[in-house]
Amino acid sequence: MQASGTFDVKLIPQEPPDKTEKGAIGGFTSDKQFHGDFEGTSKGVMLAVSTEVKKSAGYVAMEKVSGSLKGRNGTFALQHSGTMDRGKKELSVTVVPDSGTDQLTGITGRMTIDIIDGKHYYKFEYTLPDAAENKPDK
Repeated sequence: MQASGTFDVKLIPQEPPDKTEKGAIGGFTSDKQFHGDFEGTSKGVMLAVSTEVKKSAGYVAMEKVSGSLKGRNGTFALQHSGTMDRGKKELSVTVVPDSGTDQLTGITGRMTIDIIDGKHYYKFEYTLPDAAENKPDK
């Protein structure tokens, strides 16, 4: 199954654990608001490393997502791993196994994120076990 939409994100810088001449490790917390096929919010924590080479960096993040996915309510966690190698981007955003709750119990999947003209878009390819057990209440 697939879900798509947009999201707004607010990144809040944290005190960096390490700052060196050749790059910095920085931390952020995040608050997101999702719109579209998934309506909800998330809170997350991110660590990022920059380098002296322009457009080369990396980040990891964990976020707890809560809301309604095409009418099914619950929570799940996402794990991010991203690199940028002189502008070439690679990003993996995956549902943490067994993190789904309520009507999203058993959810698995991967999310892609695109940023176009400063606006954030998501596409979420996912599966839910036995859709009959996860149908929204009428």
